[in-house]
Amino acid sequence: MSFSGLRFLLTSDIVIACFLPLVILLATYKHLPTFSLADIWDILAPGYSKRRHRGHFTLQRAYYAFSQYARLSADELSRMRTSYTSLSRSGKKIGYKIGYPRKLDRLHDVTSLNATLTDGIVELAENEFPSLKEEPTIHTGPADLGRVRESLKHFVRDWSEEGATERARIFAPILDFLKEVDSRNRIDLKVLVPGCGLGRLAWEISQLGYDTTANELSFFMTLPLRFLLSQKTTKTVNEHNIRPYAHWFSHQYSNDSLFRTISFPDVVPRFSANFRLAEQDFLELQAPTGETRAGAKLAGTNATRQLTAGYDYIVTLFFIDTSLDVFATMTHIYSLLRPGGTWINLGPLLWTGGAQSKIELSLEEVLHAAEEVGFTVQAAGGGPACRKTIECEYTGDKNAMMRWTYKAEFWVATKRE
Repeated sequence: MSFSGLRFLLTSDIVIACFLPLVILLATYKHLPTFSLADIWDILAPGYSKRRHRGHFTLQRAYYAFSQYARLSADELSRMRTSYTSLSRSGKKIGYKIGYPRKLDRLHDVTSLNATLTDGIVELAENEFPSLKEEPTIHTGPADLGRVRESLKHFVRDWSEEGATERARIFAPILDFLKEVDSRNRIDLKVLVPGCGLGRLAWEISQLGYDTTANELSFFMTLPLRFLLSQKTTKTVNEHNIRPYAHWFSHQYSNDSLFRTISFPDVVPRFSANFRLAEQDFLELQAPTGETRAGAKLAGTNATRQLTAGYDYIVTLFFIDTSLDVFATMTHIYSLLRPGGTWINLGPLLWTGGAQSKIELSLEEVLHAAEEVGFTVQAAGGGPACRKTIECEYTGDKNAMMRWTYKAEFWVATKRE
């Protein structure tokens, strides 16, 4: 090809059209750390438009992320070893004397032990969702590894003896309010727990006798929950072991604390007639239908009356601030409740930043919006139904050198008839 012909080709619209999107993608990757090379691969690969709608929390992505936990962790460890070798000679000498290379070796070993757990989650998922093996491969990255690790930490928070103190702090206001209902009437009352995570609160509510539905969008949570609920994979108390904090080297007093083993579950949960799981977007849930039922007393009241279709209680724990449109979330809570039904909330207001949330409200604005939607919010004061502030943690490491404390707000709101 002549020089003039090559110059014409390089400046042609066809070449520009081919390379401009790639340049934009690479620039996006450079300046937006949350946008990974795996995301670029998905966009460039065939079938992107079909896969993209699945989102970050779908069954397929969660399945592949759990299945690639060991590889993704090994990739990260390799980068850590590379960073260590970039130290000066004197730095590496000190690191060797204090045992840092052995610490990285230990990380490799405990990660392999954690992988036996993720492999079990994957095997059960393949049995319960056989079509997964036929799905096209999803290229996972560091963000997916982070979601897997967060799920594994929830085993500690929700289902271990070590997490009992943290759970009690945030569960108690909710359970105390629900205990106000006569136990003989609870089975006729329907409770929805959206954003249930690994499901401990929903299960506890079902143990009080309520007809309880746990709802969760993310399969990064529901696959581990299924692992706990299945008789095939979880048979006895404290059957499983995990090293949940091994990857987080910051704020640690010692390596023994960093790599410690925690056993779970402290109880053995099961699906039952009054405990079920709805794996879908909360905003797509429909109100339960059925015949009008009579007689159940609602918590905080002495009245008995006919109950129409819908939930009697919706319990949101660390949930409403995960919504990108909190108005839509509150409106849907309202629509799913029976007339006179109750919304119980406990949580902070940690909105998704970077203009991803359509609106980011103060507590005062949230409560005002709830009134505008059609709720009456109980005032502060004494009693189980009154507003209060609960200082608490969320998936905290009790042995760490730091604490992340929320001042979570608890309120009870009634749907006006």
